[in-house]
Amino acid sequence: MNEAEQKGSAEARAGILPVQRLRDAVRDGWIASDKYRVPDESFQPASLDLRLGDYAHRLQCSFIPGDASVEEKLSDYAMGDRIDLRDGAVLERARPYLIPLAEGLRLPPQIKARTNPKSSTGRLDVFTRVITDRGYYFDEVAAGYSGGLYLEVFSRSFTIHVRQGLALNQLRLMTTDVADMRDVELTALHASQPLIYDRGRPANTAGITTASGLLLSVDLGGAGSVAYRAKKNSKLLDLSLDGHYDVADFWEVERPAGEPRRLVLEPEEFYLLISRERVRVPPDYAAEMVAYDPTSGELRTHYAGFFDPGFGHGAQGEEQGSRAVLEVRAHDVPFVLEDGQKVFKLAFQPMSERPEVLYGAQIGSHYQGQELSLSKQFRAPAVQSSLFS
Repeated sequence: MNEAEQKGSAEARAGILPVQRLRDAVRDGWIASDKYRVPDESFQPASLDLRLGDYAHRLQCSFIPGDASVEEKLSDYAMGDRIDLRDGAVLERARPYLIPLAEGLRLPPQIKARTNPKSSTGRLDVFTRVITDRGYYFDEVAAGYSGGLYLEVFSRSFTIHVRQGLALNQLRLMTTDVADMRDVELTALHASQPLIYDRGRPANTAGITTASGLLLSVDLGGAGSVAYRAKKNSKLLDLSLDGHYDVADFWEVERPAGEPRRLVLEPEEFYLLISRERVRVPPDYAAEMVAYDPTSGELRTHYAGFFDPGFGHGAQGEEQGSRAVLEVRAHDVPFVLEDGQKVFKLAFQPMSERPEVLYGAQIGSHYQGQELSLSKQFRAPAVQSSLFS
Protein backbone atom coordinates (compact mmCIF):
# COMPACT_ATOMS: atom_id res chain seq x y z
CA MET A 1 0.00 0.00 0.00
CA ASN A 2 1.45 3.38 -0.99
CA GLU A 3 1.65 6.46 1.25
CA ALA A 4 -1.48 8.07 -0.16
CA GLU A 5 -3.52 4.92 0.35
CA GLN A 6 -2.28 4.60 3.92
CA LYS A 7 -3.17 8.23 4.60
CA GLY A 8 -6.66 7.62 3.21
CA SER A 9 -7.13 4.56 5.41
CA ALA A 10 -5.95 6.49 8.45
CA GLU A 11 -8.57 9.18 7.78
CA ALA A 12 -11.40 6.65 7.40
CA ARG A 13 -14.12 6.47 10.03
CA ALA A 14 -12.98 4.74 13.21
CA GLY A 15 -14.31 1.21 13.39
CA ILE A 16 -14.07 -2.44 12.47
CA LEU A 17 -13.18 -3.17 8.87
CA PRO A 18 -15.97 -4.85 6.84
CA VAL A 19 -15.68 -7.78 4.48
CA GLN A 20 -14.82 -5.70 1.41
CA ARG A 21 -11.88 -4.13 3.28
CA LEU A 22 -10.77 -7.56 4.48
CA ARG A 23 -10.58 -8.62 0.84
CA ASP A 24 -8.51 -5.50 0.17
CA ALA A 25 -6.29 -6.43 3.12
CA VAL A 26 -5.57 -9.82 1.55
CA ARG A 27 -4.94 -8.23 -1.85
CA ASP A 28 -2.59 -5.63 -0.35
CA GLY A 29 -0.68 -8.13 1.77
CA TRP A 30 -1.88 -7.07 5.23
CA ILE A 31 -3.16 -10.64 5.58
CA ALA A 32 -1.09 -13.27 3.84
CA SER A 33 -0.91 -17.03 3.57
CA ASP A 34 2.42 -18.09 2.09
CA LYS A 35 1.35 -21.60 1.07
CA TYR A 36 -2.42 -21.40 0.63
CA ARG A 37 -4.80 -18.95 -1.00
CA VAL A 38 -7.31 -17.42 1.41
CA PRO A 39 -10.61 -19.04 0.29
CA ASP A 40 -13.82 -17.10 -0.27
CA GLU A 41 -15.58 -18.97 2.52
CA SER A 42 -13.13 -17.53 5.06
CA PHE A 43 -14.60 -14.03 4.65
CA GLN A 44 -17.38 -13.07 7.06
CA PRO A 45 -19.19 -9.68 7.26
CA ALA A 46 -16.74 -8.29 9.83
CA SER A 47 -14.16 -11.02 10.35
CA LEU A 48 -11.88 -13.51 8.63
CA ASP A 49 -11.69 -17.20 9.53
CA LEU A 50 -8.17 -18.29 10.50
CA ARG A 51 -7.13 -21.77 9.38
CA LEU A 52 -4.92 -24.34 11.08
CA GLY A 53 -1.49 -24.85 9.57
CA ASP A 54 0.31 -28.10 8.81
CA TYR A 55 1.37 -29.18 12.29
CA ALA A 56 0.78 -28.82 16.04
CA HIS A 57 3.03 -28.74 19.09
CA ARG A 58 2.04 -30.56 22.27
CA LEU A 59 2.71 -28.18 25.18
CA GLN A 60 3.75 -28.58 28.77
CA CYS A 61 1.78 -25.43 29.62
CA SER A 62 0.38 -22.26 28.13
CA PHE A 63 2.63 -19.21 27.81
CA ILE A 64 2.86 -15.59 26.68
CA PRO A 65 5.91 -14.78 24.50
CA GLY A 66 6.68 -11.39 26.05
CA ASP A 67 9.99 -10.12 24.67
CA ALA A 68 10.68 -13.33 22.73
CA SER A 69 9.37 -14.91 19.56
CA VAL A 70 6.93 -17.79 19.81
CA GLU A 71 9.45 -20.19 18.29
CA GLU A 72 12.02 -19.24 20.95
CA LYS A 73 9.52 -20.03 23.70
CA LEU A 74 8.57 -23.32 22.09
CA SER A 75 12.06 -24.64 22.76
CA ASP A 76 11.20 -24.42 26.47
CA TYR A 77 7.60 -25.65 26.49
CA ALA A 78 7.02 -27.99 23.51
CA MET A 79 6.86 -31.72 24.32
CA GLY A 80 7.92 -34.37 21.82
CA ASP A 81 7.83 -34.24 18.04
CA ARG A 82 5.53 -32.04 15.99
CA ILE A 83 2.11 -33.52 15.19
CA ASP A 84 1.32 -33.64 11.47
CA LEU A 85 -2.14 -32.20 10.73
CA ARG A 86 -2.15 -32.58 6.97
CA ASP A 87 -4.09 -35.87 7.13
CA GLY A 88 -5.69 -35.04 10.46
CA ALA A 89 -4.68 -35.81 14.05
CA VAL A 90 -6.21 -36.36 17.48
CA LEU A 91 -5.87 -33.66 20.16
CA GLU A 92 -6.39 -35.10 23.62
CA ARG A 93 -8.77 -33.57 26.12
CA ALA A 94 -7.18 -31.37 28.82
CA ARG A 95 -3.86 -31.04 26.98
CA PRO A 96 -2.68 -27.67 25.53
CA TYR A 97 -1.47 -27.55 21.93
CA LEU A 98 -0.02 -24.74 19.85
CA ILE A 99 -0.70 -24.61 16.11
CA PRO A 100 0.87 -22.13 13.67
CA LEU A 101 -1.96 -20.69 11.60
CA ALA A 102 -2.01 -20.60 7.81
CA GLU A 103 -2.45 -16.81 7.84
CA GLY A 104 0.09 -14.24 8.95
CA LEU A 105 -0.13 -10.45 9.22
CA ARG A 106 1.73 -7.40 7.97
CA LEU A 107 -0.41 -4.62 9.37
CA PRO A 108 0.02 -0.89 8.72
CA PRO A 109 0.56 1.33 11.77
CA GLN A 110 -3.06 2.53 11.95
CA ILE A 111 -4.59 -0.96 12.00
CA LYS A 112 -4.75 -3.46 14.88
CA ALA A 113 -6.56 -6.79 15.25
CA ARG A 114 -8.52 -8.92 17.68
CA THR A 115 -9.24 -12.64 17.52
CA ASN A 116 -11.92 -14.84 19.02
CA PRO A 117 -13.11 -18.46 18.72
CA LYS A 118 -15.75 -19.22 16.10
CA SER A 119 -19.21 -19.98 17.48
CA SER A 120 -18.95 -23.71 16.80
CA THR A 121 -15.60 -23.82 18.59
CA GLY A 122 -16.92 -22.21 21.75
CA ARG A 123 -19.99 -24.42 21.85
CA LEU A 124 -17.74 -27.48 21.94
CA ASP A 125 -15.89 -26.25 25.04
CA VAL A 126 -12.74 -25.96 22.96
CA PHE A 127 -10.77 -23.10 24.50
CA THR A 128 -8.68 -21.30 21.88
CA ARG A 129 -6.68 -18.09 21.83
CA VAL A 130 -4.12 -16.49 19.55
CA ILE A 131 -0.60 -15.36 20.45
CA THR A 132 1.93 -13.40 18.43
CA ASP A 133 5.67 -12.89 18.48
CA ARG A 134 6.71 -10.54 21.27
CA GLY A 135 3.13 -10.22 22.41
CA TYR A 136 1.97 -9.59 25.96
CA TYR A 137 -1.72 -10.46 25.57
CA PHE A 138 -3.87 -13.25 24.18
CA ASP A 139 -6.17 -12.43 21.25
CA GLU A 140 -4.79 -8.90 20.84
CA VAL A 141 -2.61 -8.06 17.84
CA ALA A 142 -0.73 -4.78 18.05
CA ALA A 143 -1.02 -2.11 15.37
CA GLY A 144 1.68 -2.54 12.74
CA TYR A 145 2.36 -6.17 13.71
CA SER A 146 4.29 -8.18 11.14
CA GLY A 147 4.65 -11.89 11.70
CA GLY A 148 2.93 -15.21 12.22
CA LEU A 149 -0.16 -16.11 14.24
CA TYR A 150 -0.25 -19.08 16.61
CA LEU A 151 -3.36 -20.71 18.05
CA GLU A 152 -3.43 -22.30 21.47
CA VAL A 153 -6.01 -25.10 21.57
CA PHE A 154 -7.24 -26.67 24.81
CA SER A 155 -10.27 -28.93 24.58
CA ARG A 156 -11.80 -29.16 28.03
CA SER A 157 -14.63 -31.65 27.49
CA PHE A 158 -13.99 -33.70 24.36
CA THR A 159 -11.10 -35.44 22.63
CA ILE A 160 -11.14 -33.90 19.16
CA HIS A 161 -9.86 -34.64 15.66
CA VAL A 162 -8.61 -31.70 13.60
CA ARG A 163 -6.81 -31.25 10.30
CA GLN A 164 -4.91 -28.64 8.35
CA GLY A 165 -7.22 -25.96 6.93
CA LEU A 166 -9.89 -26.24 9.62
CA ALA A 167 -11.01 -22.84 10.97
CA LEU A 168 -11.42 -22.60 14.75
CA ASN A 169 -10.87 -18.85 15.21
CA GLN A 170 -11.72 -15.53 13.59
CA LEU A 171 -9.85 -12.26 13.21
CA ARG A 172 -11.17 -8.72 13.10
CA LEU A 173 -9.19 -5.77 11.76
CA MET A 174 -9.94 -2.34 13.17
CA THR A 175 -8.58 1.17 13.28
CA THR A 176 -6.47 2.00 16.31
CA ASP A 177 -8.96 4.65 17.45
CA VAL A 178 -12.01 2.36 17.58
CA ALA A 179 -13.77 2.26 20.95
CA ASP A 180 -16.72 0.47 22.51
CA MET A 181 -19.88 2.52 22.35
CA ARG A 182 -20.71 4.38 25.54
CA ASP A 183 -23.86 3.49 27.44
CA VAL A 184 -25.59 6.74 26.46
CA GLU A 185 -24.84 5.95 22.81
CA LEU A 186 -26.19 2.42 23.17
CA THR A 187 -29.42 3.71 24.70
CA ALA A 188 -29.88 6.21 21.88
CA LEU A 189 -29.11 3.58 19.24
CA HIS A 190 -31.58 1.14 20.78
CA ALA A 191 -34.29 3.83 20.66
CA SER A 192 -33.84 4.22 16.90
CA GLN A 193 -32.67 0.72 15.89
CA PRO A 194 -33.69 -1.86 18.53
CA LEU A 195 -30.73 -3.89 19.74
CA ILE A 196 -32.66 -6.34 21.90
CA TYR A 197 -36.16 -7.79 21.75
CA ASP A 198 -37.93 -9.28 24.74
CA ARG A 199 -40.95 -11.56 24.26
CA GLY A 200 -41.39 -10.45 20.65
CA ARG A 201 -41.14 -6.68 21.15
CA PRO A 202 -38.29 -4.18 21.30
CA ALA A 203 -37.15 -3.95 24.91
CA ASN A 204 -38.37 -0.81 26.63
CA THR A 205 -35.61 1.80 26.46
CA ALA A 206 -36.15 2.75 30.08
CA GLY A 207 -35.87 -0.88 31.08
CA ILE A 208 -32.60 -1.86 29.39
CA THR A 209 -29.57 -2.22 31.64
CA THR A 210 -26.18 -0.87 30.60
CA ALA A 211 -22.77 -1.09 32.24
CA SER A 212 -20.15 -0.43 29.58
CA GLY A 213 -22.33 -2.57 27.33
CA LEU A 214 -25.79 -4.16 27.31
CA LEU A 215 -26.43 -6.53 30.20
CA LEU A 216 -28.57 -9.48 29.14
CA SER A 217 -30.17 -12.37 30.98
CA VAL A 218 -30.51 -16.14 30.88
CA ASP A 219 -33.78 -17.88 29.96
CA LEU A 220 -34.61 -20.76 32.28
CA GLY A 221 -38.37 -20.33 32.44
CA GLY A 222 -39.66 -20.77 28.91
CA ALA A 223 -41.82 -23.68 27.85
CA GLY A 224 -39.62 -26.76 27.72
CA SER A 225 -36.52 -24.85 28.81
CA VAL A 226 -33.43 -27.00 29.01
CA ALA A 227 -29.68 -26.67 29.27
CA TYR A 228 -27.01 -28.93 27.83
CA ARG A 229 -24.13 -30.21 29.99
CA ALA A 230 -21.08 -31.69 28.27
CA LYS A 231 -20.12 -35.32 28.94
CA LYS A 232 -16.42 -35.69 29.61
CA ASN A 233 -16.05 -39.36 28.70
CA SER A 234 -17.50 -39.40 25.22
CA LYS A 235 -16.47 -40.54 21.76
CA LEU A 236 -13.89 -38.90 19.53
CA LEU A 237 -15.32 -35.74 17.96
CA ASP A 238 -14.15 -34.90 14.41
CA LEU A 239 -14.54 -31.15 13.98
CA SER A 240 -14.56 -31.38 10.18
CA LEU A 241 -17.92 -33.22 10.12
CA ASP A 242 -21.25 -31.41 9.94
CA GLY A 243 -24.57 -32.85 11.15
CA HIS A 244 -22.87 -36.13 11.97
CA TYR A 245 -23.13 -36.89 15.71
CA ASP A 246 -25.98 -37.84 18.01
CA VAL A 247 -26.49 -35.28 20.75
CA ALA A 248 -26.93 -37.94 23.45
CA ASP A 249 -23.41 -39.28 22.87
CA PHE A 250 -21.86 -36.00 24.01
CA TRP A 251 -24.43 -34.05 26.03
CA GLU A 252 -26.69 -34.46 29.04
CA VAL A 253 -29.96 -32.53 29.17
CA GLU A 254 -30.52 -30.48 32.36
CA ARG A 255 -33.99 -29.16 33.18
CA PRO A 256 -34.35 -26.11 35.43
CA ALA A 257 -36.56 -26.67 38.46
CA GLY A 258 -38.21 -24.70 41.24
CA GLU A 259 -39.99 -21.37 41.22
CA PRO A 260 -38.52 -19.13 40.02
CA ARG A 261 -36.86 -21.57 37.64
CA ARG A 262 -33.24 -22.16 38.61
CA LEU A 263 -30.30 -24.32 37.67
CA VAL A 264 -27.36 -25.20 39.93
CA LEU A 265 -24.12 -25.29 37.96
CA GLU A 266 -21.62 -27.83 39.21
CA PRO A 267 -18.02 -26.58 39.45
CA GLU A 268 -15.93 -27.00 36.29
CA GLU A 269 -18.81 -28.49 34.31
CA PHE A 270 -19.60 -26.94 30.92
CA TYR A 271 -23.15 -25.83 30.10
CA LEU A 272 -24.90 -24.38 27.08
CA LEU A 273 -27.78 -22.04 27.92
CA ILE A 274 -29.74 -19.41 26.01
CA SER A 275 -30.50 -15.74 26.46
CA ARG A 276 -33.99 -14.53 27.31
CA GLU A 277 -33.60 -11.53 25.02
CA ARG A 278 -33.16 -11.67 21.28
CA VAL A 279 -30.12 -9.77 20.08
CA ARG A 280 -30.11 -7.60 16.97
CA VAL A 281 -26.92 -6.16 15.46
CA PRO A 282 -27.63 -3.40 12.89
CA PRO A 283 -25.59 -3.34 9.66
CA ASP A 284 -23.35 -0.43 10.71
CA TYR A 285 -22.27 -2.06 13.96
CA ALA A 286 -20.61 -5.18 15.32
CA ALA A 287 -20.82 -6.63 18.82
CA GLU A 288 -18.74 -8.78 21.11
CA MET A 289 -19.68 -10.74 24.20
CA VAL A 290 -17.30 -9.56 26.89
CA ALA A 291 -16.14 -11.05 30.17
CA TYR A 292 -18.62 -11.45 32.99
CA ASP A 293 -17.72 -9.27 35.97
CA PRO A 294 -15.78 -11.56 38.34
CA THR A 295 -17.07 -9.63 41.36
CA SER A 296 -20.55 -10.96 40.54
CA GLY A 297 -19.54 -14.58 41.03
CA GLU A 298 -16.99 -17.14 39.86
CA LEU A 299 -18.64 -17.70 36.51
CA ARG A 300 -17.33 -17.67 32.97
CA THR A 301 -20.09 -16.91 30.49
CA HIS A 302 -18.56 -17.13 27.05
CA TYR A 303 -15.87 -18.64 24.91
CA ALA A 304 -16.88 -17.31 21.49
CA GLY A 305 -17.83 -13.66 21.44
CA PHE A 306 -18.07 -12.07 17.96
CA PHE A 307 -21.52 -11.00 16.71
CA ASP A 308 -21.37 -9.87 13.08
CA PRO A 309 -23.41 -7.07 11.48
CA GLY A 310 -26.81 -8.46 10.55
CA PHE A 311 -27.03 -11.00 13.40
CA GLY A 312 -30.71 -11.11 14.29
CA HIS A 313 -31.35 -8.31 11.80
CA GLY A 314 -31.75 -9.86 8.37
CA ALA A 315 -30.87 -8.46 4.96
CA GLN A 316 -33.74 -5.94 5.11
CA GLY A 317 -34.09 -5.58 8.87
CA GLU A 318 -36.90 -8.13 8.92
CA GLU A 319 -35.55 -10.24 11.80
CA GLN A 320 -36.64 -9.42 15.35
CA GLY A 321 -33.42 -10.57 16.92
CA SER A 322 -31.79 -13.96 17.52
CA ARG A 323 -31.08 -15.64 20.83
CA ALA A 324 -27.52 -15.68 22.09
CA VAL A 325 -26.20 -19.07 23.16
CA LEU A 326 -24.30 -18.84 26.43
CA GLU A 327 -21.26 -21.01 27.09
CA VAL A 328 -21.05 -21.19 30.87
CA ARG A 329 -18.71 -22.71 33.45
CA ALA A 330 -18.76 -22.16 37.21
CA HIS A 331 -15.45 -22.20 39.05
CA ASP A 332 -14.56 -23.43 42.55
CA VAL A 333 -18.07 -23.68 44.04
CA PRO A 334 -21.57 -24.63 42.83
CA PHE A 335 -23.33 -21.57 41.40
CA VAL A 336 -27.08 -21.10 41.02
CA LEU A 337 -28.63 -19.31 38.07
CA GLU A 338 -32.23 -18.11 38.22
CA ASP A 339 -34.49 -17.37 35.30
CA GLY A 340 -33.94 -13.80 34.14
CA GLN A 341 -30.63 -13.35 35.97
CA LYS A 342 -28.28 -11.03 34.09
CA VAL A 343 -25.13 -13.00 33.40
CA PHE A 344 -23.54 -11.66 30.23
CA LYS A 345 -22.76 -8.41 28.48
CA LEU A 346 -22.55 -7.24 24.88
CA ALA A 347 -20.23 -4.44 23.86
CA PHE A 348 -20.96 -2.72 20.53
CA GLN A 349 -18.46 -1.11 18.18
CA PRO A 350 -19.06 0.88 14.98
CA MET A 351 -18.08 -0.47 11.60
CA SER A 352 -15.75 1.73 9.56
CA GLU A 353 -18.34 1.29 6.81
CA ARG A 354 -21.33 -0.95 6.12
CA PRO A 355 -20.41 -4.51 4.98
CA GLU A 356 -21.36 -5.55 1.47
CA VAL A 357 -22.96 -8.69 2.92
CA LEU A 358 -24.60 -9.27 6.30
CA TYR A 359 -24.79 -12.22 8.64
CA GLY A 360 -27.64 -14.54 7.70
CA ALA A 361 -28.98 -16.96 5.12
CA GLN A 362 -27.38 -14.99 2.27
CA ILE A 363 -23.94 -16.28 3.28
CA GLY A 364 -25.01 -19.58 4.86
CA SER A 365 -24.72 -18.48 8.50
CA HIS A 366 -25.54 -21.35 10.84
CA TYR A 367 -27.09 -19.56 13.81
CA GLN A 368 -29.42 -16.86 12.47
CA GLY A 369 -32.78 -17.16 14.23
CA GLN A 370 -31.38 -19.81 16.55
CA GLU A 371 -32.87 -21.20 19.68
CA LEU A 372 -30.62 -23.36 21.88
CA SER A 373 -28.45 -24.64 19.03
CA LEU A 374 -25.55 -26.99 19.47
CA SER A 375 -22.52 -26.69 17.20
CA LYS A 376 -22.86 -27.69 13.55
CA GLN A 377 -21.21 -31.10 14.10
CA PHE A 378 -24.43 -32.46 15.70
CA ARG A 379 -27.69 -33.60 14.20
CA ALA A 380 -30.59 -31.48 15.39
CA PRO A 381 -32.52 -33.26 18.20
CA ALA A 382 -35.83 -34.64 16.92
CA VAL A 383 -37.65 -32.92 19.78
CA GLN A 384 -35.95 -29.54 19.37
CA SER A 385 -38.87 -27.80 17.69
CA SER A 386 -41.24 -28.71 20.53
CA LEU A 387 -38.73 -28.00 23.29
CA PHE A 388 -38.06 -24.43 22.23
CA SER A 389 -41.44 -23.07 21.27
